[in-house]
Amino acid sequence: MAKFIVQNKSSGSAKVRSLCIAVIVAVLMFCTLWSFTSPWPSFSVSLSKPRTKQCPPDVQVQPFNMSQEPIDTTFYDDPENTYTIDKPMINWDKKRREWLNHHSSFVAGVENRVLVLTGSQPSPCKNPIGDNLLLRCFKNKVDYCRIHGYDIFYNNVLLNPNMGSFWAKIPLVRASMLAHPEAEWIFWVDSDAIFTDMEFKIPLERYKDHNLVVHGWPNLIYEKKSWVSVNAGIFLLRNCQWSMEFLDVWAGMGPQSPDYTKWGQILRSTLKDKMFKESDDQSALVYLILKEKKKWGDMIYVENEYSLHGYWLGVVGKLKNITQKYLEIERVVHKLRRRHAEVVSERYGAMREPYVEEGGDRKGGWRRPFITHFTGCQPCSGAHNPAYVGNSCWIEMERALNFADNQVLRNFGFMHPDIGNGSYVMPLPVDFPGDEFDEFM
Repeated sequence: MAKFIVQNKSSGSAKVRSLCIAVIVAVLMFCTLWSFTSPWPSFSVSLSKPRTKQCPPDVQVQPFNMSQEPIDTTFYDDPENTYTIDKPMINWDKKRREWLNHHSSFVAGVENRVLVLTGSQPSPCKNPIGDNLLLRCFKNKVDYCRIHGYDIFYNNVLLNPNMGSFWAKIPLVRASMLAHPEAEWIFWVDSDAIFTDMEFKIPLERYKDHNLVVHGWPNLIYEKKSWVSVNAGIFLLRNCQWSMEFLDVWAGMGPQSPDYTKWGQILRSTLKDKMFKESDDQSALVYLILKEKKKWGDMIYVENEYSLHGYWLGVVGKLKNITQKYLEIERVVHKLRRRHAEVVSERYGAMREPYVEEGGDRKGGWRRPFITHFTGCQPCSGAHNPAYVGNSCWIEMERALNFADNQVLRNFGFMHPDIGNGSYVMPLPVDFPGDEFDEFM
């Protein structure tokens, strides 16, 4: 059986770390730049004065009842409130709170309620296997949402014809905040991003004093001023007035704005490693964090304690060893391999946490990454970054999807013995991975 090589904590010099960071930044710049050359890459997120530091609803708790719809008027009855990005929303916190007061059955658990958004282009994929890959990526997101009790919406239309490509998500996020006032968080996930730790529960309590969560590195934001210091393809946004105003400012830097060309010049002059002239959502986000720290940056949580965005080339080579490491733990800790209903998977994730905590990104490096993002692969168009050899994108997407699918299939009594072959599964022994561990693997 193959041994997993644990990555020890560095005891070397800061020069080694600096070199590693420089390599990562260079790779991300090249791969991210390529993703921006596609007319329809995965949808990927900036400005107005916040009215409150936090945006919490403060209402009474009642039993949950989805059929409740009182006759009281709400913001939906006001013709001045629109779903489109071109008209600012005023007093959203108050309007949302009033809606919840009129629909008290939706209040229970509102602080942890998440709506996942994703999407792809309206037309069929040019890549012969693109539609199948997008379908499987969507199934992966549906599986994750079902396990954690999240709602999900898949969009494949342009809500604003002037905001295509990576800008297309902003009008959708804005409309979703109105369409789902019962959700506290809007969780945007690019279509080419795959949940690869199906048990992982987002630590929402960590973000109680913030309104936007994005994966990134503060030193690359404030010291290097790099346009790849964050990834705008995956983020959590609180459903509140601050976010409404932030989206207005962010969208104001996009292609529907008369200042679009000017913003491209400003972003390129501010972020020295930005190599193309157009204004893009990611550079705009970095700019707002960097230049508007008090107004926006202080309310944005830059996450890197776990893989909210795990770059795929740094993940796929470790999947087999990660699987073996988890199975070795289960072989020793009987309670973790106990068969259980899928609906209680979060409980087993919590029980597993003490055994996998040491394998995190900044520690052993063998923990399942929460999300693996296939940046630059362009599964729909097929026009992947030329640095990716042959069909490596599609092969590794298949492996990552099967890796995640195995975590789901375990609760149905099956597994892919080979994550490179998604069409073949085997029924699992009752006490797997007990005595049958070596035989199965």
